[in-house]
This record gives sequence, C-alpha cells and structure tokens, in this order.
Amino acid sequence: LKYPAPSAGRERQGRRQPIMGRTNVRVVARARPTSSFASDIFKFNEAADSIDMRLPKDESAGLVNNQQETWHFKLDKVLSNGSQEQIFEICAADVVRSVMDGYNGTILAYGQTGAGKTHTMSGGHMGFADRGIVPRAISAIYSEAAARPENNITIKLSYVEIYNELMFDLLTDVGVAEQSGDLSIVEDSRGNIQVRGLTTPVGGTEEEALHIFFQGDTNRHVAEHALNKGSTRSHVVFTIYVESRSRVESSEKVIFSKLHLVDLAGSERVKKTGSDGVMPKEATFINKSLTFLEQVVVALGNKHRDHIPYRQSKLTHILKDSLGGNCKTTMVANIWPEGKMLEETASTLRFATRMMKVSNEASVNVHLDPQLLIRKYERQIKDLKQELAMHDTLAGRSRVQYEEYAPDEQKELQDKVQMYLEGDLQEIEVTSLRMVYESYAIFRKLYQNLRTELANRPTVPLPPQGGDVEAGDGGQTTTMEAREGEVGEDVEGKGI
Repeated sequence: LKYPAPSAGRERQGRRQPIMGRTNVRVVARARPTSSFASDIFKFNEAADSIDMRLPKDESAGLVNNQQETWHFKLDKVLSNGSQEQIFEICAADVVRSVMDGYNGTILAYGQTGAGKTHTMSGGHMGFADRGIVPRAISAIYSEAAARPENNITIKLSYVEIYNELMFDLLTDVGVAEQSGDLSIVEDSRGNIQVRGLTTPVGGTEEEALHIFFQGDTNRHVAEHALNKGSTRSHVVFTIYVESRSRVESSEKVIFSKLHLVDLAGSERVKKTGSDGVMPKEATFINKSLTFLEQVVVALGNKHRDHIPYRQSKLTHILKDSLGGNCKTTMVANIWPEGKMLEETASTLRFATRMMKVSNEASVNVHLDPQLLIRKYERQIKDLKQELAMHDTLAGRSRVQYEEYAPDEQKELQDKVQMYLEGDLQEIEVTSLRMVYESYAIFRKLYQNLRTELANRPTVPLPPQGGDVEAGDGGQTTTMEAREGEVGEDVEGKGI
C-alpha cells in the first residue's frame, strides 16, 4: 500500500488528519527452520499465502472420534524459509516509511516459546546480515531522516519491559532489580497512550540509537528451559518517537509519530518446558497476559461489541493505539513446524487469523507548537503595525495612537468626553479604533459613577397621612392645604 503525504489544507491544531481510512492489521507467518520439519503434517503454499495442517485420527480412540483432521489458514504472507532482510522488507519497510510521514506504526512478534520471536525482532549473533527488525528499523529511520534535509527531525527512544504485570524502564540508570515496577500508563488529551516517568533519551545518530537499544536489551529477564536456552520471560516494547519540523514552511507545525517494536514472551506449557523454581509463576503471568490480548483481539473483531477490555493487563493497555486505534500494525506469527508442536502452531495460526479482522484507522499526527505559534503571531502583529504606521504617514495622520492610552492621555480624553456630554464640545474627532475603545471605557466609568451617586443620595421624607401637623414657632395648628383638582373634592375644597 502507498500512503499519500499529509495535505496542508486539512491541517488543524492538535488534531489528526484522516487520510488513509480503515485498514486491517497485516499478518505475516514465519516458520522457524528446523531439521525435524514435519512435511506430512504441514504444507506451506507461499504462492497462495496459506498453510495447511493435517493430523490423522487416533485409531485407538474408538469408532466414535470427532477429532479434527485438517486445518487451513489463509494469511497475508507466508514465509517458510525467509531471511532477515526479506522479513524486514515485507513486514517493516513500509511501516517505517509511514512513520517518517507522520503515521504511527507497530510491528509485533507473536508465537510460542522457542519459535524465533526474539531472533526476528532483535536478530542473532552470526554477523551483520543476521540483524533483526529493530536494528534494521533504526538504520532505515536515520537514513530517511538524512534524506530529508528540508525537515528538522528529532528522534527519541524508550524501552519498557512488562514482567509479571510490573513495568520496568530498561534505559534508566537505576537497575531493574532496584526498580519498583510501578510505572503507570496514561492517556493524554489527544488520546495517545504514554507511560508516565519513562526515560526517553534523544538518539543523535544511528550509532547512539543502536547503543541505547543493545544496552537496554541486556537488562531483560532471560531464562533457560527445555525448549529454549535463552527464553525471554517478559514482554518488551521498544519505541522510536519521531518529531519533524519543516525548515522551509511554517515552522510551528510539528508532525509527530511513534513506532512500537514489540517482542512478546512466548506462550508455553510447563509440562513441555520442564520449568521449575520461579519459571512456572512467570509462565502463568505470560499466558494470562496473552489470553487478555486474545480477548481484546476477539472483541475488536466483533462489530457488535461496544466495550473493548484494554485495561485488563498492562500489555493490552500499552498497545491500545496499535489495536484498533490510530496506527498501522503488522504482526509476525512465528511458528515451529514440528509434529510435537502441532497444538501450539495451530493456536498461533488461529490467533493470527483473528488478528487479521482487527481494523485500524491510521492518520497523520499534526500539532502546532503553542510557543512557536505565539512568536509567529507577534512577528505578524509587529509587521502589521509598521505597515499601518506607514499608511497613516502617507495619509497625513502621523499622530494616530494604536497602543493602549497612558494615564495622562486617558485624562485628556475624559475631559473631552465630559465637555461633549455637557454641550461645551459639539463633536469628538475619532482617529483610531483604540480611541473608540477608550471612549467607551470612559462612558462606562461615568455611567457607573452616576449610578453610585444616585444610589447614595438621601431621599426626601413623605408628609404624614391625615390629621393636623404642628406649626413651627407659633404653636398654632393648621390643616393640609387643599390640592386643587384632586378626585373627591369640589372647587371650594369641600368633599362631594
């Protein structure tokens, strides 16, 4: 798929630009090379991108035996013997290019223990050609950044481990054993998932970024069991954050994106791995979190489900953007095509087909930097003021005031308004919009003062009702003077 560059005409501050529409998660199946390949059970059809599995019924189970004999799985791509370079080009190259254009991306490896997930993501130790998706993605991102000199690109990195439902920062100076594992997952105002308190160093060069990745990779929890000498006992998420500012266009526009590179711990059965000590407990947490992951995938594939249980585990919560959100996601389903691994392989491929039903809506993340935007507006205001002053000078209005009035200028204008209200001044010449604002402010002030004066003025008492009132000095009494024209009285003041 080819994704177009973001359109400048549809930019909005702090909002994503919906361009791609909804696309399903892409799933690629990769088989681990093995000398015990069960050719009578597994049939790989790379041309049709399908896998067929066949297991004859056990005759000792009796005549009534409803055991399933055949399975057929259709995926986006099937690689039975793909190289590391081929895996990267098919699974990750297009996602990395999309990340540089402002789309979020996720590549995750899923499968049973010992199926080759860590080899797919991190690579092996046989040489430069044995690099995995993560080192190749780092190299591709820095190469893309170098090929875009018109943009100022900043790249940050983070590496988090989920071990027994505890989250650890693999890039901090504090060792994993000394961390409490209480890192929390939060959602910002734009709906992006973030890990609070996570270290995000800046990778200035490709060499620095690779050093940061390999340094964090050495801090992972690893153990040995019967199926894998270097079994990873935790889920890890290595994230690359990309911020891009244009050097030639509007510099306040920031395009930001992130690339999740996820290496999931493998599902395992204790009876096959022969685990002991703390490993059975680790296997319990691993299988539990993968079960929650499958529940989320099943819920996303059901169009009638309103609630998606993202918060059931740390793994599903941190991958909320990647599953059904604003992201372009690819999953590598690692399988082990041997007869004794039939059940695990079938389980992995069933999960892969469910993942193909999950749809995401990827869009470009555009944000306008507030500080840079304020600086731009200040420059524009300054330029407009200079242009307005030039226009006034050419029009012979050199004494026009556009700034806020000083106290002495306000006093002078108030005197003019007072004279205008008293009739001593016939008209006030308006020279600018600022003068109109100041005049209205003075009118409001005079009006409020008048209201206060009227409210504080003493009232005149009313005369008493009926009867005589005492005279002043002579002590004589007199009646109230008749009020002429009052209803109920004749001309002589007598009652009718």
